[in-house]
Amino acid sequence: MSESKKVAILDSTLRDGAQGEGISFSIQDKIHICQALDDLGVAYIEAGNPGSNPKDMEFFQQMQKVSLKTAHLCAFGSTRRKNLKVAEDANVQSLLAAGTETVVIFGKSWDFHVTEIIHTTLEENLDMIRETIAFLREQGRTVIYDAEHFFTGYAANKEYAMQTLQAAVDGGASVLTLCETKGGCLPFELIETTKAVVSRFGAVATIGIHTHDDSGLAIANTLLAVDSGVRHVQGTLMGFGERTGNANLAVILADLQIKMGYDCIPPESLVNLTPVVKRVAEITNINVNPSMPYVGSHAFAHKAGMHIDAVLKNPMAYEHIAPEAVGNTRVFLMSEVAGRSMIIEKIRRFDPSITKDSPVVAEIIKKVKDLEFEGYQFDGADGSFELLVRKIIGKYQPFFTFHYYQTNGVNPRPEEGVCACAQIKVEVDGQIEVTAGEGDGPVNALDIALRKALERFYPAVAKIRLIDYKVRVLDGKSATASRVRVLIESSDGTDTWSTIGVSSDVMEASWKALVDSFEYKLIKDVEKRYRKLL
Repeated sequence: MSESKKVAILDSTLRDGAQGEGISFSIQDKIHICQALDDLGVAYIEAGNPGSNPKDMEFFQQMQKVSLKTAHLCAFGSTRRKNLKVAEDANVQSLLAAGTETVVIFGKSWDFHVTEIIHTTLEENLDMIRETIAFLREQGRTVIYDAEHFFTGYAANKEYAMQTLQAAVDGGASVLTLCETKGGCLPFELIETTKAVVSRFGAVATIGIHTHDDSGLAIANTLLAVDSGVRHVQGTLMGFGERTGNANLAVILADLQIKMGYDCIPPESLVNLTPVVKRVAEITNINVNPSMPYVGSHAFAHKAGMHIDAVLKNPMAYEHIAPEAVGNTRVFLMSEVAGRSMIIEKIRRFDPSITKDSPVVAEIIKKVKDLEFEGYQFDGADGSFELLVRKIIGKYQPFFTFHYYQTNGVNPRPEEGVCACAQIKVEVDGQIEVTAGEGDGPVNALDIALRKALERFYPAVAKIRLIDYKVRVLDGKSATASRVRVLIESSDGTDTWSTIGVSSDVMEASWKALVDSFEYKLIKDVEKRYRKLL
């Protein structure tokens, strides 16, 4: 592919993404995410500001012992402070101490920020940009310059905004990143400004883009910037970051590489996109938005009977790409609007002998509709639906026998994160196991107790983690006697599945969903071992 179609990706999940609400990374988290992003094949990983806190400096020191295959690790920091020599600036010195070959420096492009926020002169700001970059270049560093508030600054004072970029070029920056810091720039404004910069500086430096999503336009603006000549794109893998977030690189990568023909990551790495997103989400302890394009669990999910029938005949009927291209999978959701084609497709995954005329298909459809009348909703509980089908067609084997459970609240709390305890009794191959667990709520305590009981027999259950728990009251008119639907989402670090339980007792509904979750995991593990033997 020609150089004109190459786009370098800089992921800022560990720096800009860490500024998102509720996001906090340990040093080990950051190392694991770096390795995941390196596996994906991004060009740069902007991993933190070593001058801002001791944890980031410790991280960079530890990363000097870690080998990345292709990605360039970047330390991030500001230009020198006003009226101070570069060599005497502690922040600049910390960038050198971080030991990265590439450094990202941000400076002011908006005259308002120069005079009213950092309270210096326009000329001093230009010196700060030029001298900081030149100093780092003299120390053998490659410098990416982030022009903060560039689009706002350009709208307010075009000449001065361009002067700040010239100062960066004079200092030796290899990349000029136009930062849409406030997230308020509209596409037609961005295109005009970007083209002006590419025209003036495109021959002497790579032009980059860094957008925020305050107007819901971060992805669109990034794609339009690339179409206007930008060849360096910044964002965070899942779009989280300050305020409403950053440009979502998972979506942008797929759009650029699949739809627009740009070379962003190695072609063979594109199938790792969904797994890497899930891996980073797991490390970050957040859920992937199911509606996220390309990588979300809903991205290739079909529910309506006519849609399912068409996709089974030809996926192009309702899918813009093949899900396998980005490491995702096609999902057919079970519900009252789904048809026989979907039922058959799901069954054939574990019993290829089933046809549309098999009597069992009608039996399954009737059972599903009966359960949905009771409050079950299988379009969000793939694990429970598969277990239901297996029981009807005779491909289900229980892994344990349940005797009883009980839960109690604990007050006062004996320790942080403990407010309930649970006791359960189960039987596996004639062996009785009675265990107890403490947790942050009765469901968490049950989850821990069940894991303890089964781990002796099935060590793989130690990997199961409950990552989401939802309760919905189905009949508010009945007050405390109302039926409730509990949906549990679980993960073993590689796969994710959902299970459901319905009852007038919230704990019973939760227990049903929890047992389904463990049984689904155990069945899948057995099948994986069997396939390896074939």
